[in-house]
Amino acid sequence: MFSNQAFSIGSISWAYATAAILAGYLLGSIPFGLIFSRLSGAGDVRKLGSGNIGATNVLRTGKRWAAAATLICDAGKGAAAVLIAGIYGPGSAVIAGVFAFFGHVFPVWLRFRGGKGVATFLGVALALDWRVGALTAATWLAVAAVWRISSLSALVAAAVTPLYFALLVDRFFVLPALALALLIMVTHRPNIRRLMRGEESRMGAKGRTGHEISF
Repeated sequence: MFSNQAFSIGSISWAYATAAILAGYLLGSIPFGLIFSRLSGAGDVRKLGSGNIGATNVLRTGKRWAAAATLICDAGKGAAAVLIAGIYGPGSAVIAGVFAFFGHVFPVWLRFRGGKGVATFLGVALALDWRVGALTAATWLAVAAVWRISSLSALVAAAVTPLYFALLVDRFFVLPALALALLIMVTHRPNIRRLMRGEESRMGAKGRTGHEISF
C-alpha cells in the first residue's frame, strides 16, 4: 500500500500520532477470541490452555469455526488500523499498526493478558504492503510444511518480515517490524523453551494438546 511513499516519524503531527495510537490500540484490544469462544458456547477461553485469547487457544475449545473467526478478525483488526490511519499517511499507518499489535497482546480490558500477536502482525504487514504480507504468510506455510511445528513457523516468519520490508518497501518500516518480531519472540517464550528441549508438538500430533497452531 505504501510502497512508493517515504516514511518519516518526524513528519507526523502530534495530533495524528496520538489519534493513530489510540485508534490502533482500541482496535487491537478487541478480544475476538473471548467473544467467539463465548458465542460458540465454549465459555471463557482464558480459563483454558495457555489462558490467552488468540486463535490457538480458541482452537483448544474444539470450536473450529470460532478459532477461524478469531484468526480472521485478529488479522483484520491489524489491517483495519493500518488502512484507517493510512488516510493520513504512511507514518500514521505504521504507528496505528504497531499499537494494534500492542492492543492485542496487552488489552487493557483483560488486565493486559491477550494473544501472542502473530495473526495481528500478519494483518498489519498485509495492509502496509501486500507483497510483504504474502511473503510472511508463505514463509509460515513453507516452514510448517517442512517441520510441521507451528510455533517455529510463526517465529521464522516474524523474524524475516523486517528483511522483506527492507527489500521491497522502505528501510523506515524495518525498525517497527523488527520491534514487533522481537515481541512475538517474547510472547512465544514457552514455545521457544520447548523447541530447545525438542518437546514442541508437531501439527496433527495426537496425545498432547495446546501447541498445534501458533497465532
